[in-house]
Amino acid sequence: MPFRFRLREPSAPRLADSRAQQRDLVPLLLVDGRNVDVLRVRDPRARRIKLSVSERGVRLTLPERASLVAGDRFLAEHRDWLGAQLDRLVETEVAPLVRGQSDRLPLRGAMLPLRWEPGRFTALQLDAAGAGAVFQTTSRAGDTALHRALRDFYEAQARADIGRWMPRYLPALPRAPRRVQLKIMSSQWGSLAPDGTMALDLSLVLAPPAAFEYVLVHELCHLIHHDHSPAYWREVERRFPHWRDQRDWFREHGRQIKAQMVALVR
Repeated sequence: MPFRFRLREPSAPRLADSRAQQRDLVPLLLVDGRNVDVLRVRDPRARRIKLSVSERGVRLTLPERASLVAGDRFLAEHRDWLGAQLDRLVETEVAPLVRGQSDRLPLRGAMLPLRWEPGRFTALQLDAAGAGAVFQTTSRAGDTALHRALRDFYEAQARADIGRWMPRYLPALPRAPRRVQLKIMSSQWGSLAPDGTMALDLSLVLAPPAAFEYVLVHELCHLIHHDHSPAYWREVERRFPHWRDQRDWFREHGRQIKAQMVALVR
């Protein structure tokens, strides 16, 4: 049962579902003796039983008609997989930002040298040469201010990348995205809403630029085809021939950059 993040395809607006999700915690004993709390969610929209692992914990999703016995059986059958995913999650944990001590920041697939300076306000920006970053802080700035400045920095860098790439693709598209939002996404890398609003995961700015650009192209092509049909993938291939290499990169390293972003800005 391979773990992978997915790029969300657009879908038609859903009508409000009056059936609420039911949630409870289920203890699970792994093969190695670890005890894990699994969040069991009965979701009326789910079509199959699904087990997922993220920085937020373990989640078992049950369709409305699936029995609890079937859910327990599914958990038991995937205990080995679950243990392996939890091990990988520990391996990708990242130390949070520490004022005056952290000396590097992840950015665009590399580690950016970081230095700290006193200032009249709290802000993070690239140095004049663009080879490092300078974090200016006041003596009274708390963790919230540091995290806000770091998030603003990453969003500015991501928008700069999008601003460089987007113009080359727009002439061959039926329209431009209505707007682009950057936010922390739990599993998807991007999505395109029916109104043309594009959402991209902020952690993409930590990936190598080619991987980030691939996700942008992936979502732009949904302006042409609102699915993942062969015709859609031909549009992606035409614009980004090496997209498979970037998809493989996300499968191997995606969890790590998501964990990095969560550790740094939250």
